[in-house]
Amino acid sequence: MEITKKVNLSLVGLDGNAFALMGAFQKQARREDWSQEEIKFVLDEAEKGDYSHLLCTLMEYCEETDEEETDEEEEDEK
Repeated sequence: MEITKKVNLSLVGLDGNAFALMGAFQKQARREDWSQEEIKFVLDEAEKGDYSHLLCTLMEYCEETDEEETDEEEEDEK
């Protein structure tokens, strides 16, 4: 399965516990209407290695977007 979308989630500042990070990802992915299969794919991949692999995998599917910043940038361009 190839997933090209990202969850709007910053891992910075979250509890560093692996289960907490996976839970935060899962909760946000559900909010953003990801299918259970997509969520399971990411979490299964994250669990295939050590803690560093888990972090790298979750980071691959997360990005922090700030709509206020985007609006300000569009205003600056005008």
